[in-house]
Amino acid sequence: MALEQFKKEETLAMRKRLIGESIRLFYSDNPVKIVRARGQYLYDENGQRYLDCISNVHHVGHCHPSITKAAAAQMDLLNTNTRFLHDNIVTYADRLAATLPEKLCVFYFVNSGSEANDLALRLAQHYTQHQDVIVIDHAYHGHLMSLIDISPYKFRKLAGQKEWVHVAPLPDTYRGMYREDHPNPGQAYADTVKDLIEEVHKKGRKISAFFAESLPSVGGQIIMPQGYSAKVAEYVRSAGGVFVADEVQTGFGRVGSHFWAFQLQGEGFCPDIVTMGKPMGNGHPMACVATTVEIARAFTANGVEYFNTFGGNPVSCAIGLAVLDVIEKEDLRGNATRVGAHLTDLLTKLQTRHQIIGDVRGAGLFVGLELVADREQRTPATETAARVVKRLKEEDRICVSTDGPWDNVVKFKPPMCFSVEDAELVVQCIDRILTDIGASEKEDI
Repeated sequence: MALEQFKKEETLAMRKRLIGESIRLFYSDNPVKIVRARGQYLYDENGQRYLDCISNVHHVGHCHPSITKAAAAQMDLLNTNTRFLHDNIVTYADRLAATLPEKLCVFYFVNSGSEANDLALRLAQHYTQHQDVIVIDHAYHGHLMSLIDISPYKFRKLAGQKEWVHVAPLPDTYRGMYREDHPNPGQAYADTVKDLIEEVHKKGRKISAFFAESLPSVGGQIIMPQGYSAKVAEYVRSAGGVFVADEVQTGFGRVGSHFWAFQLQGEGFCPDIVTMGKPMGNGHPMACVATTVEIARAFTANGVEYFNTFGGNPVSCAIGLAVLDVIEKEDLRGNATRVGAHLTDLLTKLQTRHQIIGDVRGAGLFVGLELVADREQRTPATETAARVVKRLKEEDRICVSTDGPWDNVVKFKPPMCFSVEDAELVVQCIDRILTDIGASEKEDI
């Protein structure tokens, strides 16, 4: 039996009454009511179609028939507490292990990226017997209290920085301290972490972990400079810490050329702990921590059992296996490479026509378009970015969002089935909007 369908105004009124206001909606001044979806498309209550450039959660496409079939079949057969022996969890762990470097071979299944990052923090602190953590500026790792503490994006707006948390500069080669003209920005930014470690040691403290998104997303769709992660790992391990790679946003082939974004840093680099989440279940709540035998053994040796009632349950793992199958069968990594390159190329060409486009960057279907009021000064064009997002939604029914410290980076993290035609449509619409904004600004002068 279908649930009652309220009018949009009724749904909004009920939401305002019943749901915490801090849980914000996209386009809060005029929200979209989505009632169904398929592939890279969303449909509202009037049947209007929207192109989804936001939902990196629905990794292989909304309501993919292979995923829903696997979920329904397993749900009809069994879903139970994860402390019973079952094939799905070990089969899925084995499939995941095949995508990762050999030393990352022990898995803990949980329900969300926040849970995964919280457990990773716990593993690191227990293994090293140290508390202090180094994070990257503007980072976001989740909504649990432990993660707010290591997320500058959040804690700067709240209680502030804890004494055990240390913030390294965002390795942004567009507007950071070391830019694209630096001979070796990866080394230079890594050395800022080395300096930070020395400062921590002077205070008589010890590092447990360097904790970073493999490609900082909230920070503005940042592509890490080459050599950065390997050098940071060297410095952190020398100080007795471990390297945690947060792949909650970027894992499962989004970057196209590799299955994991940390692999963009070269074959010689391997984190000690990897967290994953959003794309794993294609919208089903599912996440995981992968680590080494040594770290896992230390965690077991503390004598305190870890269990997660739902993490790795038969239904979740059936869905996870189906997602891996679809990525492979539909060559979604190849699609991310091809379409992502085409999107980046089109946006770069647009940059020659619009002075407001300061930078275009990306890897696969993880792309950022940074808007600036002045190219020389690289002044963030925050208001214009917001206008572009609003007009794309209202005029073209295209859903994008902004990020970065100044919310001036239009970001693209669409479902992996995003097509060449979709990319061309988005760029044509951005071109039209920027042309219109430019003309209206000239008229005002």
